[in-house]
Order: sequence, then structure tokens, then C-alpha cells
Amino acid sequence: MYPTVAEALALPVVRRGRPAVVAGAAGMGRRVRWVHAAEIADIAHLLRGGELVLTTGIALPGDAAGLTRYVDDLAAVGVSGLVVELVRRWSDEVPGALVAAAERHGLPLVTLARETRFVSVTEAVVSLIVDAQLAELRAAEQVHETFTALTVAGAEPAEVLREVARTSGLPVVLETLGHEVLAYDAAGQDPAALLADWGDRSRAVSVPERTAYHERAGWLVTVVGARGADWGRLVLITPEPPPHRQVVVAERAASALAVHRLVARDRESLERQTHRTLLTQLLGQPPHDLPARAAALGVPLDRRQLVGVAIRPGAATAPAQALATQEVLRDLAEATALAARRVTVPALVGVVDDTSVRALLSVPPQTALDGVLRRLACEVHRTAAATQHALPVVVAVGTTVTGLADVRRSLGEAAHVAGAALRSPGSKLYHRLDDVRLRGLLHLLREDGRVRAFADRELGPLLSRDGNQGSRLVELLRCFCENGGNKSAAAAAAHLSRTAYYQQLARIEQVLGVSLEDPESVLSLYVALLVHESGDVPGAGERDPQPPRPPEASR
Repeated sequence: MYPTVAEALALPVVRRGRPAVVAGAAGMGRRVRWVHAAEIADIAHLLRGGELVLTTGIALPGDAAGLTRYVDDLAAVGVSGLVVELVRRWSDEVPGALVAAAERHGLPLVTLARETRFVSVTEAVVSLIVDAQLAELRAAEQVHETFTALTVAGAEPAEVLREVARTSGLPVVLETLGHEVLAYDAAGQDPAALLADWGDRSRAVSVPERTAYHERAGWLVTVVGARGADWGRLVLITPEPPPHRQVVVAERAASALAVHRLVARDRESLERQTHRTLLTQLLGQPPHDLPARAAALGVPLDRRQLVGVAIRPGAATAPAQALATQEVLRDLAEATALAARRVTVPALVGVVDDTSVRALLSVPPQTALDGVLRRLACEVHRTAAATQHALPVVVAVGTTVTGLADVRRSLGEAAHVAGAALRSPGSKLYHRLDDVRLRGLLHLLREDGRVRAFADRELGPLLSRDGNQGSRLVELLRCFCENGGNKSAAAAAAHLSRTAYYQQLARIEQVLGVSLEDPESVLSLYVALLVHESGDVPGAGERDPQPPRPPEASR
């Protein structure tokens, strides 16, 4: 905002005095905040710093010590320069003590060979200052208008950061308060160099105010947040202390980002509520106006391929609970909705129970579904991993239907497949009913009393004997069945020596009264184990009594 000493000396009114820099040339880039004419030596205590001091020298000390003290005092208060007119006190040059002291402090010492009207110098420099201030204010006003327009338009963070980089010419990074990079614009510089060791570098930069410049790091930092809930920092990389205009850019950009987050959060929350209502009605008795309401949301249901999808967290949340589980599911619903938008497939997305996120995809009849489902599943996995919980997920797909009356079946099937797939081996982007095979069938039949009775008959003695000890024998039996009766592989999976494992198998045979050498006995026990296991993985509409076990493979 302020001109430098060099710029002040370039003014015509100063050039007419034939200025010469006799000391402190290294400080010619100092900023001139004001011009002050003073003849007395005891002037420093009346100054605030940044002044260009004009003097004829007539009242300055005559001894070297006094002249040195005079310059020391001026340097101590931070004046930008000293201009001495060589007409009245000194005619050819200033004393060596004055020169030596100025050089030692890097304080520009300028002589004027001709008589100069100090008032004209003051007017010219102050005019330069005012012009610079006006230019800065105009620039700040333009910045305000630009970022206000971006805020009103609901610009995405990437667009806001792009404007910051364009306006300031500096690299900019948006990070979380945990020092994780959310977005950046390198302003034409190398992104790898910009982001190298970002977390460690950022943790070392702490500023005392909401907006401040960290000189050692060369970072202009401003906190991003609203309503007392700060959630990030905006960082401009600038080796030099930033002018006021760049501070305004940083603060206005931070405001735009904060407003965008608030608006987006509120908008998505309302959207999720609306979608949840429609999905709940589809799972019950759909009202006659439901297709029209869905179409108004951009999800047509008539003459479309309709596919139910269920997305479940693939790892357990902290045992706290219902609240923590709901928070995970809300974030997962937002991630799923974002994924659907990115692959441009219309979808109703919402949380309708305590276990999963449901989605109903609406795909044009001529579109190949496999490609759509693959792209959507890839995007769901990616966006879910980017949430604050960063959980792996299981994506399950129901049967494709074309009528509104069959949507309930597709959504319910997807939920059943998702529950069964949590325990199914394999690495798939998404699961269908034929992927979970026997597990899927048993999961669908898990409420059948006859199936439960069969499992209780097969495993009852073992569960009764070992139930209070963490079902250790049941786990050892599961290892045996899952490894196809291979005792060596089962022992390795159970982390036991073969001798110890064989002893446990003999104990299982004794308790159950069966032979594990009989294939039919092993098959019956394995089916009973799957039934018992399916009871621990609730389906749609049930609450988890305990956090779900991590899946064998969720992607």
C-alpha cells in the first residue's frame, strides 16, 4: 500500500533537488508511511515508524557522538529514511559519523544538493501514498464483489481456490484442522513440491489470530469456519509479507468456503430427509403421487430400470452407539449421493434403518446396467474412504425391476445381500444375490424357526459347553470347515500348533458326538455355523446388538 524510499526519490519534486544516496542503499525498499520535516535532534520519541524524515541539519549536534546517537534513535523507532538538504548546515557532504551510523543500520541516508521545498516533497509523497491506498481500496472492493458473486452462486471449493490463485498469483491450500489437504491450487507451480510433507510443515505453523502471516514459513493463514465451528485453514504461500489486498483475498475466500459448507450441509440434509421419506414409502405402501414427487426430485420412476442398492459400513464403529452409528450412516449417505451425482445416475438415497444406506437407481431402459453399477460402486468406495470415518463399505445390488410395485423387493433383496456379504469371502466392487450363494440363502431364511432349530440341534451341545468362554471351540470348528477339512491349514488359521489343534478337534467330536471325517457331518455343521453367524448380522430394519464384524473383503 505504501511507496518505497526509492519510489519517493523518483518523484520530480525530489529529483530537482539532485538526490544522492550516501549510505544505507540496502534499505531503499523500505515503505514510506508518512513524511515528516524536523530540525531538532530530539525527535525520535515523537515518531511512530515508517516516516521519511526531512532536515536541513541546522539543529543537529556538532559532535560525532551526538550525530551517531541521533541516527541510532531514528533507526530504533523504525523510520524509513533520512533526507538532508546540503545548503544551510553542510554544503558539500554530511559528516562521516552520520554516514557510518546510517550504513550500520541499513537506514537510507539521502542528500539534496539543491534547496528544496519540503512542503512540496511532503505533498508529493503523501499524494503517492493516497493514490496507492485508493488503488488498494478499489482492489479490495473488487475482491469483495468477486467473492460475493462466488458465494451467491454456490461455487465449489475448487472454484474458490482457483479464483484465489488467479487474484493473488500465489499457491493456495485448503486444509482441515488436522492438517489434511482438502483442496489446493498450485498457481502454476509444482504441486508435488507444494504438498511435500504438508502435514509436518503445517503442524509447525501456528498463528495467534484468525488471520495472520507466519514469516518464518512464508504462510498467510486464515481460519475457515462459521457459527463458532471452525473446520479448516486456508493457506497462501507468500515469501514476502502480504499486502492488504492479499489479506482481503484470503479472508473473503475463507468466508465463501464457510458459507458453501453451511449451505451444502443444510441442502444435503434436507435432500436426504426428502429421499428417506420416499424410500420409506416405497418399502411400505407407496402413495399414488410418489412417482410425481420423485420425478420432481430428478429421479423419474416411470419406464425406467429400477435397481435397489444397499451400502453398509464394512468395519465396526466404536461401541458407543446408536448416535455414532447414525453419524456414520449419515456421512455414508452423503458420500453415496455424491457418488451418484458424479456418475450422473438419478437416485433416491437415504438412511431408512440402523444398518445401511439405501439407494434406488433410476436408469434409462436402453442403458447397460453393468457399466453403471461398476462406475457407481467404484465412486461409492472412493467417496466413502474420503469421509471423516474413512470406513470400507460393502455395496449390494438387488434385482432390476421396472414396476413401482416391485421396488420393495429389489430394495429388500439388496439389504439381505449386504448383510450376507459382510461375512462372504471375495473381493468385489458390488455383490448380487448369486455372489453370496449359500450364505445369501441362509440369510434370507434366518428367521425361519425350522432353520434355527436345525442350527441349535447341530451346535447346541458345543454352544452350551463353551458359550461362557468366548465360543472358542466354535471358532476352531469354523476354521476347520472354512479350510475344507484341511487340518494343517485350519491349525495355521487358528494360530495353534497342529498337535494342540488336533486335540481340540477331538474334543469337539466328543462334545458333539460326530466324526469330523464324515463329509456329511462336516457339511451339516458348516451350514449350522452359517445360520448361527447370520443371526449376528441383522438385516433391514433390525438394530445391531453388537458392532458388525469386519468383512472378509469389501472391495
